[in-house]
Amino acid sequence: MRAMVTEALKRKVEKLREEIEYHNYRYYILDQPEIPDAQYDCMMRELEELEGKYPELRSPNSPTQRVGAPPLESFEIVRHTLPMLSLANAFDENEAKDFDRRVKKILASPGDVAYVAEPKLDGLAVELVYEGGHFIVGATRGDGVNGENITQNLRTLKTLPLQLIRMEIPVPDRLEVRGEVIIKLDKFKELNRKREEAGEAPFANPRNAAAGSVRQLDPKITRRRPLEIYFYGVGEVAGRTFKTHWEILQTFPKWGLRINPHIRRCQNIEEVLDYYREMNEKRENLPYEIDGIVIKVDRLDFQTGLGEIARSPRWALAFKFAPKQETTRIMDIIVQVGRTGALTPVAVMEPVRLGGVEVSRATLHNQDEIDRLDVRVGDTVIVQRAGDVIPDVVQVIPSKRKGTEKKFRMPSECPVCGSEVVKEEVICRCIGLDCPAQLKGRIKHFASKRAMDIEGLGVKLIDQLVARGLVKDVADLYYIKRDELMALERMAEKSAQNIIDALEKSKTKPLGKFLFALGILHVGETTAEDLSRTFPRLDDFFRLSEEDLVKVEGIGPEVSASVVQFFRDKKNRESIQRLKKAGIKLIEPRVKEKGDLAGKTFVFTGTLKSCGRDEARNLVESLGGITASSVSKKVDFMVAGEDPGAKYDKARELGIRVLSEEEFKQMIE
Repeated sequence: MRAMVTEALKRKVEKLREEIEYHNYRYYILDQPEIPDAQYDCMMRELEELEGKYPELRSPNSPTQRVGAPPLESFEIVRHTLPMLSLANAFDENEAKDFDRRVKKILASPGDVAYVAEPKLDGLAVELVYEGGHFIVGATRGDGVNGENITQNLRTLKTLPLQLIRMEIPVPDRLEVRGEVIIKLDKFKELNRKREEAGEAPFANPRNAAAGSVRQLDPKITRRRPLEIYFYGVGEVAGRTFKTHWEILQTFPKWGLRINPHIRRCQNIEEVLDYYREMNEKRENLPYEIDGIVIKVDRLDFQTGLGEIARSPRWALAFKFAPKQETTRIMDIIVQVGRTGALTPVAVMEPVRLGGVEVSRATLHNQDEIDRLDVRVGDTVIVQRAGDVIPDVVQVIPSKRKGTEKKFRMPSECPVCGSEVVKEEVICRCIGLDCPAQLKGRIKHFASKRAMDIEGLGVKLIDQLVARGLVKDVADLYYIKRDELMALERMAEKSAQNIIDALEKSKTKPLGKFLFALGILHVGETTAEDLSRTFPRLDDFFRLSEEDLVKVEGIGPEVSASVVQFFRDKKNRESIQRLKKAGIKLIEPRVKEKGDLAGKTFVFTGTLKSCGRDEARNLVESLGGITASSVSKKVDFMVAGEDPGAKYDKARELGIRVLSEEEFKQMIE
């Protein structure tokens, strides 16, 4: 018979949750952890065990519930207590000064008015409601009055506290807090890289990626996206009063709510303009997109006195930066074919300088986007480039048309091989198995560092191998002779031998990397690793059904169908058999046992005598471990060979355990 839930047990569980949320705040927001990861893991495990043993103690705001919930059929509507108003815009300093003059006139202020200036993040505005310090509901801005209930998705954000911290200042009875959900630029690039590797269409920009991720009906998808949140204001607050906006922002971190580090209190409009110029210079080096600054009157009683007009407050202004846009003309629209057969329309334009770089091409994404913009060959268009994101066409200027412009339609046949093109949702795809464009892409992907890591097999060499007919399938790579390589352009005997050696070296790889290298549609690096851990033998995949695959966490019907289709294809099966015959040896993941390296992260530095770094990394990954290329506090072990570099010093500074090569060998054995 199970023991009763006592008050002491309830307090213990609540205390654990509060401590875990506090340490989440220290780790994810302040980047200043106070306890080792192992201690944090023990606390989380204890909480999971208690909630498992006593289901009545479970709470949707528990840190254990960040994994998400079952998919929704649709979003419910949430009405904001106070409207989430949009901001009026200013585009030059004179307009910002006009704003200051209007504020002073309405307030009848003889002196300067203090403002708070903040970066204007380019993401998705949301509102979160906390009652008694517990996260209750979260919603999008919507139309400003009504938003969509995205509570399940917001729970997955690690930079969002499910419970407010109570250690310094009491939390309000009710707090409606507003913030911006974003994706940082480096994470955005990585997200798009993985989508392209999995045969999915890339996101156009970080804002679209953030908005699309937050508005997923399945929170498991949201959880896999690198979303973050910064808080910038409040709606209704009960049980706490503030005098200034600056006071609100300074209180947020004490409750565990992250604020932007670049906010500034300015004594007058001149200091605001200085801040604007400073942020305009810094914007290229920030880790996220901003498109201007937001100016807010600091005193809350002044804000109340100023009120609002139409749907904008009189006490705030969005001061926009000059856009990274230019006008140019589309000379042609061509179609590129990727390794998964996806056809992408690309605008060939008159060269124009954009964000300091000359560009002559811009993505048009797909036919639906072309139809939405009504883009035609010969059109004068506005193009934009945000950060290092590929330029895209944002607007057509119809008034510039001369009547000679030509509409564009995606071809029904592949422009490279002539095979049939089919449409899957918004993506047009070539179904030709022997398509040269796909073949080159597949070989490039197969040989890439994150896949089989065949050093020296670059784009120009791949072009020659395909053009000469030496490689008609990735398996052909391992049957090339040195003399055949030497007959190619700019390929001397030593270079040819280096390629042969690199091919030989690549033959031993973990199963996960091999699955990724095969270029299965919708199977990226992480998915391939998950599959290899569940099904540790390559031969398993020839017998798996879609029902078997969907049992793997994170694997949905689309991925399952793609994997089954790939391994049932006769040509693919023959190719894999030829790879095995050529000597491919796969390191199959072992079943996780005590003493294995599951969940442990390793970094290597210096020269290893007994084996190369690649072989050492493969060994770690085959035992369930993780390898990293850089040193951070998330690394568990550094393996130091001869002549270790700067990584060694950094590992010592961070207190990471450093292993000699001999100690590493003993651990592996």
